[in-house]
This record gives sequence, C-alpha cells and structure tokens, in this order.
Amino acid sequence: MVFSSYLFLFYFLPLALALYYVVPARLRALILTLLSYLFYGWANPAFVGLMLFSTVVDYAMGLRIAAGQEREGIVGRRMQRLALTVSIVTNLALLGFFKYANFGIDSYNDLVAAFGWQDARWETLIRITLPLGISFYTFQSMSYTIDVFQERARPVKNFVTFACYVSMFPQLVAGPIVRFREVAQQLEERTHTVTKFARGAAFISLGLAKKVLIANPCGHIADTCFDAGSVHALEGWFGLFAYAFQIYFDFSAYSDMAIGLGLLLGFVYPKNFDSPYHAASITDFWRRWHLSLSHFLRDYLYIALGGNRKGTARTYANLTLVMLIGGLWHGASWNFVLWGGIHGGMLALERFQGKDSFYRHLPHGLRVGVTFLIVCLAWVFFRAETLPQAWAYLMALT
Repeated sequence: MVFSSYLFLFYFLPLALALYYVVPARLRALILTLLSYLFYGWANPAFVGLMLFSTVVDYAMGLRIAAGQEREGIVGRRMQRLALTVSIVTNLALLGFFKYANFGIDSYNDLVAAFGWQDARWETLIRITLPLGISFYTFQSMSYTIDVFQERARPVKNFVTFACYVSMFPQLVAGPIVRFREVAQQLEERTHTVTKFARGAAFISLGLAKKVLIANPCGHIADTCFDAGSVHALEGWFGLFAYAFQIYFDFSAYSDMAIGLGLLLGFVYPKNFDSPYHAASITDFWRRWHLSLSHFLRDYLYIALGGNRKGTARTYANLTLVMLIGGLWHGASWNFVLWGGIHGGMLALERFQGKDSFYRHLPHGLRVGVTFLIVCLAWVFFRAETLPQAWAYLMALT
C-alpha cells in the first residue's frame, strides 16, 4: 500500500483517522499500532511477524540495559553491553539476511565464474524476498537501544508505546528515520489542533503533487532513456537530468506526506530534505539530502568509528567507509557501493583540500552547477541495473 494509491487515500486513511480520533486517548497508541500492522502487512502478512520480532527484542534489551544501569560496578556494565550487543546483532542479522543474502550469493557465483570454477557455483532454488521498510525500522529500533545505552533516552516501560514507535505507518516504509528521542515525549503526550491538522493536509497535498505531477512524469522519461539499448549524448543527458529530478521529488514527496500524516496524528517529524540541489559542494549536499539518514550515519557510525578524532588519514577513511555503507544500505548491488564510494571520495577530497577546493574559488552559481553535475553523474550508478550498463550510459554522455 503506497500513499499515492487510491486504496490508501480513500479507504485506509479515512478509516484510520476516524478510529484514531474516536477512541479514548489512552487507546490511541494501541489503535495506531494495529493500523500500522494492517498497513504494513497488506502486501505480505508474514512481514508483520518479522517486525514484531525485532520490536520484542529491542524492547526487552532496552529494559535490560536500564536494569544494568541501576546496578553498580562491572556487572551492571556487562549487562548493558551484552543487551546492546544482542540488539545490534539481531537487527543487523535480520537486515543482512533479508537484504543482502541474494546479493552475496550472486556476487560469489560471479566471482567463481570469472575464474572458471563453474563447479564451485552455489546454485539455490530459494530467493529471499525483501520485506518492505526493513532498512528503516531496524535502524529506528536499533537507535532506541543505543540511545538508552548512552543515556540519551529513557527506557520505555509500556510495550505498546514502543511498538507504536517502531511501526508507525506514516514513516514506516520509506522514512524519514525517526529516532526514539525525537518522539519519546510525543508518544506519551501530544497535542491535536485544527492548525496542526490543516498543516498536515497541506503537506500531504504538496507531497502528492510532487509525486504525481513531477516525479512520475520524470520517471517515465528516465526509464525510457536508461532502458533503451543505446542513446545519443543529448538523450542521455536529458534522461539523466530527468532521473535526478525524479529521485529527488519522489523521495521528498514521500517525506512530505509522512510529515503531513504525522501532523494529522499529532506527531511532529523532523525535516528530511532541504533543497539539496542548491548545494554548493558535496559536503553541503549531505547537509541537505536525506537528513535523517545522514544524521543517523554520522551519529551512530561515523562517530563510533572515531570520526575526526583519530588523525587525518583515519578521518578520510571513516568518511569513505561510512558512505560505502550508506550506498549499500540503499540497495544490494555493487552499483550502490560505487555510488557511495563516489560520494565518500568527494567528501574526503573536499575535507583534504579545505578552502583550496578545486571549485570553491568559483562563483556561487557555478559551484552549485558543478556540484549538481557531480551528483547527477553519480546517479547513473544509482539508477543503472548493472555496472556494465552504468559504464555504457556514462560513455553515451560523451
């Protein structure tokens, strides 16, 4: 079920709002959780069990971490670390298996085939189906236990409250990634006003317009160009720019609608995009693009790896590694890894050059243009199905 579908807009959403506002305030978290499970399980009910399993594990580990914090000494600290480890390993194992198992098998088979070891190929009749939104809810659920461990958030005593946080349908399938501490207070108590409801309806309308009027038409153009056997340079650039606008307006449309739906239910979600194509550098681009993801990677991965505290070389390595992982998070393909590597390399290069960056001396408008060009060329790897297809498309642009 997608936000722009007839089923969601004219059936699910009115029913959800009616039930949410009719029931007593104390039951709204339960109703919202059940509605979210219905929304998520519409395509495949089995996926609900997977999300519920992740929810139960992280809820229990959050309480275990809190219990460890109440005990003094090394025993309490070990309890906390063990609980955090269980949470992280469980979530990453779920994400790794369902999202990257097929990718790992295919990569292994391609490698042994390249060496002529056909007998070593691992043929399997089973292909893993990727559950919708697993990249988002595992990150959200995992961020809760990390924040509790770091004492940035208080543990949740009520399981329904935590289940509501993990499963909230407005941002369940495609973000933004809402960290627990950002909505902890709202889960317990939030306001519902006509002004907030009206703002929510406006955000939904804006997002729907972006999706239907801009993203979808741009997508048709991009699909025609990228799926063609070959294109001329002018057609290639036209298709590339169309895809650049498709992916931005598609992602930002979903985020706008998610923010709007949250407002209808009394929640205020953080902004996820801030005019990224106005960026004057790749560093600036990542201060504007998919903010919830970039902040998550910064706070829970880049800083955990040492950030910029371990020396210059380690800083560049951390930037590149984080973006490689960020690329792989977007999709199980070497194309996404290379896309992340391009952005990571550019971030490291800009940090290395500092104020002497090769394009920082340009006028602001040209800097924006150069940045947009770099971002667009990287999008080729994001959109193409395979590396050979990406290289062929890049060559067609010349």
